Amino acid sequence: MKKRFFAALFAAAMLCLVCVAGCDCSGGGKTKIRLSEVTHSIFYAPMYLADNLGYFEEENLDVSFTNAGGADKVMTAVASGSADIGLMGPEAVI
Repeated sequence: MKKRFFAALFAAAMLCLVCVAGCDCSGGGKTKIRLSEVTHSIFYAPMYLADNLGYFEEENLDVSFTNAGGADKVMTAVASGSADIGLMGPEAVI
């Protein structure tokens, strides 16, 4: 019983720590995110909707989209630092 209580307490403490560490309380400008995608696809529809409905701006995110034209080019962009996020299939790993 004690082990479960301390495990739950530890998990709650870690969750609070992650939430506090992830908060940007500076109140400054927008966070820039460079996103590279393999191709325009229906699979990314939620992302396009979020962009068009202004959800990124509500969270102070300035997201720029780039179409790389292939998983190898997306992986190269992420590895070189010219993109922060890469959307691609599992073929890039293989």
